[in-house]
Amino acid sequence: MRCRLFSLAAFAAAAVLPSAAAQPPAGWSNVKGQITFPAGAPIPERKALDVTQDKAHCLSKGPIPDETLIVNGKNRGIKNVVVWLRPDDMNAKSKLPAEQIHPSDKGRKAAEVTIDQPCCMFTPRVTLVRAGDTLVAKNSAPVAHNFFWTSGNNGDHNPTIPAGGSHKIGPLNPETAPIPYKCTIHPWMNGVVRVFDHPYYAVTDDDGNFSLANAPQGKYRMVVWHEKVGFLGGKDGRFGTPIEIKGDATQLKAMDFGELAK
Repeated sequence: MRCRLFSLAAFAAAAVLPSAAAQPPAGWSNVKGQITFPAGAPIPERKALDVTQDKAHCLSKGPIPDETLIVNGKNRGIKNVVVWLRPDDMNAKSKLPAEQIHPSDKGRKAAEVTIDQPCCMFTPRVTLVRAGDTLVAKNSAPVAHNFFWTSGNNGDHNPTIPAGGSHKIGPLNPETAPIPYKCTIHPWMNGVVRVFDHPYYAVTDDDGNFSLANAPQGKYRMVVWHEKVGFLGGKDGRFGTPIEIKGDATQLKAMDFGELAK
């Protein structure tokens, strides 16, 4: 009985000890990378959207090209791909511990992040925010819009926003799933928001490039996601691709997003 009690006590003590994964990293690194469209695959054509409402305003600057998939014809970089860091395991509930978040993040203040609707398209189309931030849906157009979204942790919203108006949502809670949104007055208008509980996330630019500042050194996983197909690597892609972050600067090898070429 004494041995059994000792074993239970030892197990309980071990359970509260910090794990190796929760230790501070050896240092911090600025990580850069690029998400690309596979070589040899034809660059997708961006067709003009079917604009059926408020044509005088919406088409005042010419036809509106589809933004669902934007590939740079010069370097094959893919725009609007979302990337983020996660622990090096395949546990869907794993999170980056506080020890692996750069100390400067403790001073971060909640921000207001704006999505505008200037000419019958959302700008930006893909918006990344931090838990605690507030989203501002703005309408700088001369016609009315609305902002319709349904989420798991941040409620359902469908306000009509008059010309020059805005609508605030937040402070926002973390979401593991993307939050799609749209304007039901102009049905071709849509976009997506993702809400993170850590600072290591980014959306790719016109060249498919991204950067993560002050990332922890060590072995982690990089999750790559696009609104059209979901995760790079299919279902298991939600756990990410193993990477190693080392030195003051880490340049990752370009990642081909093959699912987007299918």
